[in-house]
Amino acid sequence: MCFPYDAHPPIAPIAGAAVDSEDLTLEASDGNRFAAFAARSGNSNAPGIVVLPDVRGLFRFYEELALRFAEQGMNSIAFDYFGRTAGVAKRGEDFPYQEHVAQARPESIAADVAASVSYLRSAQGGESGPIFSIGFCFGGSNSWMQAVEDHGLSGAIGFYGRPVRRWDDTPGPTESVERFKCPILGLMAGDDAMITLDQVDEYKKALERAGVEHDVTVYPGAPHSFFDRTYEEHAEASADAWRRVLEFIN
Repeated sequence: MCFPYDAHPPIAPIAGAAVDSEDLTLEASDGNRFAAFAARSGNSNAPGIVVLPDVRGLFRFYEELALRFAEQGMNSIAFDYFGRTAGVAKRGEDFPYQEHVAQARPESIAADVAASVSYLRSAQGGESGPIFSIGFCFGGSNSWMQAVEDHGLSGAIGFYGRPVRRWDDTPGPTESVERFKCPILGLMAGDDAMITLDQVDEYKKALERAGVEHDVTVYPGAPHSFFDRTYEEHAEASADAWRRVLEFIN
C-alpha cells in the first residue's frame, strides 16, 4: 500500500476559498458504475485534474487532495478503481484491496479516466479547460499511462509510480514512451524500497530518446509515499513537489 488510511496531503487548506464538493457515482463506456469525489472551484475553463489513487482506491486522502486543487482555482475529481468488483460504497481501513487490484485491468482504468475527463468538461464538472492526470504509487504509473490514451490530456503527473512493467505484466511507462501524447511530470523518492534509481534513470532516458517533454525529479533520502503530512522530516521535499505540480499545470 502507499498511504496509510489516516494520511493527509501535506498542503495547508486555503481559508475562505469558495469550493463546491460532492460524492458522485459515474458511469464508464463499458457500463461500469464507480465512486468519485468532485471538488469544483466555480471557474469555467480552469484546469481540470483527474486524481488516480494508490492501490487502496478512493479514500479520504484523495478527497482532501481534490479539495486542495479546487482551492487553487481548479476543478478536480478523484475516482475509485474498484466499481467492477467492490461496488460504489465507501470503505473502511480493513478493505481487502489486494484482491481487487489483482482483478483490475488497464483498459478498465482508462475507461474510468475517460468518464472522469468527460465529467470535468461538462457543465456539472465546471466546464474545465486543459485536463491533467495525477496519481500516486499504483496511480502514479497509471497516470503516466493515460498519456497513451485519447483523453486529450495536457499533462500526466506521477508520484513514485513504477516505470517498469505493470501489475498485469503489460508494458509499463518506460516501454510505452513512444506512444505518449502529452508532457510528463515525475516526482520520485530517492530511498524507495519498491522502485530503484536505475529504473527511474531508464525511464528518464527513454523519455529523452522519445522526445517527450518531461520533468522527473528525485528527492534524495525520501521514502515511498513521502507526500504525507506525517512525514515532517520530508516537508521540504513535499513543498517542492507541490510547487512543481502547480507550475506544471499552470
